[in-house]
Parts: sequence; structure tokens; C-alpha cells
Amino acid sequence: MASIRERNKRLIIKTACQVFADTGFAATKTSDIADKAGLPKANIYYYFKSKEALYRAVLESIIEPLLQAYAPFHREEEPELALRAYIKAKVRISREHADASKVFASEIMHGAPHLSADSLEQLKTEAERSIERLRQWIADGRMAAVDPQHLMFTIWASTQTYADFDWQILEVTGRKKLQARDYDTAAELITRLVLKGCEVQPAQHA
Repeated sequence: MASIRERNKRLIIKTACQVFADTGFAATKTSDIADKAGLPKANIYYYFKSKEALYRAVLESIIEPLLQAYAPFHREEEPELALRAYIKAKVRISREHADASKVFASEIMHGAPHLSADSLEQLKTEAERSIERLRQWIADGRMAAVDPQHLMFTIWASTQTYADFDWQILEVTGRKKLQARDYDTAAELITRLVLKGCEVQPAQHA
């Protein structure tokens, strides 16, 4: 029974990600999500007490990947390795959590009214810690004296665009769907631009 419940919850959240990403919070009806998931509407309310609760669950589903993406800044001693890993993680989020990323972006653009205070604080704290790490590397002469905050904003914009503006990318490329190699190419190009533009010192290998 527990596995059935978990499977249904995952299905509902995945479907809700798609519907909220397509139509937004206000225009989405719980019945729309139930129909797309192939479940009775009552099942939605069994697992989630309201549309608002389900929407928050969708937002929370991407918080943990976003927080984990910052890990290289705390784990790596070399700025090259940290930036490479962070950019790769951010592009992977755009690939694996595209719908949730769109919902998250829309939430942020509207002032984050549904995100919990705890999630907002965690995201802010991790961003600030990572920016401080960049400041230390700049002070140590291991990368150019760029503005670390705007560097982070630039990475966010260039990586998240593959999820949040995928329609535009597909139109320009003439693709119906991006493939794994497209995301790999994006990650490599963004990394190259960041490392070259920030004059990041090559990692010292033992």
C-alpha cells in the first residue's frame, strides 16, 4: 500500500508540474490535473488537501535539486572544478526538472507568494555562501575580479533558459525535443565562456 501511495503521489506531482507549467497556477483546475493523470479528482484531494498544497509540493520538488547544485562550491578547492560542476548541475536540472523549473520561475517572477519562508531562506543562504566562495577565489588571485553576484546571475540565466524558454530554443533549432547531447553542448559552452571570461586559473592536478 505504501508503494502505491508513493507512486500515486509521484504521478500527481509530475502531472501537476506539467499542467501548472502550461497554464499557470490561477488558470489550473484540480480536475485538469486529475484528468491528465488518469485519476479520480478525489484522489488529488486525498494526497493533497488543496490546489495550493499541490502547487507548493511542485515548488518543493525542485528546491532540493537547486540546493544540491551548490555543493561543488563547498566541496571543491579549485574554482575551475566548482564552476564546471555547478554549471553541469544547473543544466541537468533544466533537463530533468524542466516543468518544475518553469513553475519555479513563474513563482519567482510573481514575488514567490507560495514558497515557504524556510525554502526561501535556504536558497538565499546557499547563494550567499557560494558567492562568498567566489569572492575568496577572486581575492586569492585565482580568477579575475568580476562581480561575483552578477556572475552567479549570469549562470542562472544561461542554464535555466533551457527549461524556462525551451519553446523559443526549439523554434530556433527546429527541433521537437532537445536531446542529451544538446544539454551537454550547452553545459560545455557555458562553462568555456565562464572560465575564459573570468580568467579562472586551471585546477592543480596531483
